[in-house]
Amino acid sequence: MEEKLKAFERTLKIMDDLRAKCPWDMKQTTHSLRNLTIEETFELADAIIEDDVKGIKEEVGDIMLHMVFYSKIAEEKQWFDISDALNDLCDKLISRHPHIYGDTEVSGEEEVKQNWEKLKLKEGKKSVLGGVPKSLPAMVKAYRMQEKTAQVGFEWDNLDHVWDKVEEETEELKEAIDLNAADKIEEEIGDLFFALINYSRFLNVDPETALEKTNKKFKARFEYIESKAPKSLTEMTLEEMDKLWEEAKN
Repeated sequence: MEEKLKAFERTLKIMDDLRAKCPWDMKQTTHSLRNLTIEETFELADAIIEDDVKGIKEEVGDIMLHMVFYSKIAEEKQWFDISDALNDLCDKLISRHPHIYGDTEVSGEEEVKQNWEKLKLKEGKKSVLGGVPKSLPAMVKAYRMQEKTAQVGFEWDNLDHVWDKVEEETEELKEAIDLNAADKIEEEIGDLFFALINYSRFLNVDPETALEKTNKKFKARFEYIESKAPKSLTEMTLEEMDKLWEEAKN
């Protein structure tokens, strides 16, 4: 613990130096850092997908720097400081874990999540969905909304019912396509995605991670086609490219 505290203290001191002496760091604001923080978060996500332990360590450090940076700016503006943020976090964690810091008993992980959502509402949150960021990617947002509403009982009974919904949305999409109704097609594709994300959740599969792994697989196979193509891709037939695709799969 002592080494961890020393490392955190060192980070805070370096942040003070950078804010006082570095021209770039001195001019940063919470708004100018926002996109950089988003970029760092996606870099961490990439490292996690790759199981790149060294990369995960580096990106955790980079994101930690951003949190310290925001807190330093807030301290200068007399909004709050890092200790305020961390103490608020500790108070919230203690309050939302009564099975650890109180006398509440839970049967397992699901009950912990259910209690978490109930406690948030008791704290004054107006909606179970209130904590889902507006700027989340749509697939991640859908998964989180479904996950949160499930904790208060808004949930299908079993996997078969969820698949029935997928099939229902598929049929509605086909009907919209037959009608050539552009707005309806878009709506039904969205509904089908939403139903498939829910089905993935029931299977304990993170759809965002699953799709990203498919993206990586597609990229690797297409780059194989590019590297092995005997001529320009624009001069090749689909059948010729598909032959190389099958080679890439093997």
